[in-house]
Amino acid sequence: MKGSADMPTTTPADVLARRSQLILSGDADGLADLFAPDAVMEFCFHGPPGTPVRIAGREAIREYSQQVMASSLRIEELEVTELYQTQDPSVVVAEMRAKATVTATGRSLTATSIQVLRIQDGRIALFRDFADPRVFQELMEDARAGS
Repeated sequence: MKGSADMPTTTPADVLARRSQLILSGDADGLADLFAPDAVMEFCFHGPPGTPVRIAGREAIREYSQQVMASSLRIEELEVTELYQTQDPSVVVAEMRAKATVTATGRSLTATSIQVLRIQDGRIALFRDFADPRVFQELMEDARAGS
């Protein structure tokens, strides 16, 4: 039974706090394990114009996370500034703020995004990010230039 001593209830805020801890500590495997086996990540504005970038499955998410964490991009702060519950109890909308540095160039920035997450049984089943693509593009250009 949910909420019993055997299975404590994990709230979306708990999952997001754990996700932030794992990202800030550089734990790509721990981050991937926070996702359901068949989870999907979508970066709605990061691909070619009009084409979302989609990563399907925990192991593909693990590989992606390892690549990002091995890059020269270092996220130093990651904060949920607002969290909204939808009519579906498993779906939340998070306003996020991240501070990061490209270690190869020393460039720092603060970026904001909106994320829609479906969290079921304490695992992220869907992560959909709506970030400003210009910030992402500049960061990736800096990261590639510094590699």
